[in-house]
Amino acid sequence: MNNISTAVVTGANKGIGAHIAHQLAAAGLTVYVGSRDAERGQRAVERIGGDARLLVLDVTDQASIEAAAARVETLDVLVNNAGIMVDGAAPPDTDVAAFRRTYETNVFGVLAVTNAFLPALRRSAAPRIVNISSGTGSLAWSTGGGPITTVAGTGAAYRSSKAALNALTLYYAQALGEPFKVNALAPGLRRTDLNARAATADGDPAEAAAGAVHLALLPADGPTGQFLSWDATVVPW
Repeated sequence: MNNISTAVVTGANKGIGAHIAHQLAAAGLTVYVGSRDAERGQRAVERIGGDARLLVLDVTDQASIEAAAARVETLDVLVNNAGIMVDGAAPPDTDVAAFRRTYETNVFGVLAVTNAFLPALRRSAAPRIVNISSGTGSLAWSTGGGPITTVAGTGAAYRSSKAALNALTLYYAQALGEPFKVNALAPGLRRTDLNARAATADGDPAEAAAGAVHLALLPADGPTGQFLSWDATVVPW
């Protein structure tokens, strides 16, 4: 694992994030379980086990981000998992407020959290950043080249925020260079509370989490600046 021993996972008190934290802890890492709510986060820490630790962190609150970052002196892995879907509307049927709220978590939150934790990541010999994106953010797939099953144009705020996150992933990889590995993951449709469709999905969130853990523990010759599916295949931008 290239001496990778410490991780922060945002939005880790439930869903795919909780599974990522659990799998990293099971691999022997110290895992900071990011959660906006301390009580829910502590319950997640107890379920995850191993060397899991509560990290109260609201990715939309700069003071919360700075306080969380101050608790972590050295860091090998940052998993930007926290994300929301405000509505599934097409652009003509939504409003700017829905876009702003979505981008605040899915894009601006990733930028703020990553920059706050960069000093700790720079102390690592093998820093890894994993951004949990979505296949619906692939422009190629959205134009008929892949397994996108949503109605054309719907979910515009969420899907465009993930496309922006993909671009941000690439730009971080280019700016940081080696030994950083910065990648985005398309987890597939999983049984989570993201939206009504996800709530009844058959997809196991633990399977998606395994894809994120793979990227978190990449060896020195692993990829960077890539958009990858949960099964490690490349997703077109």
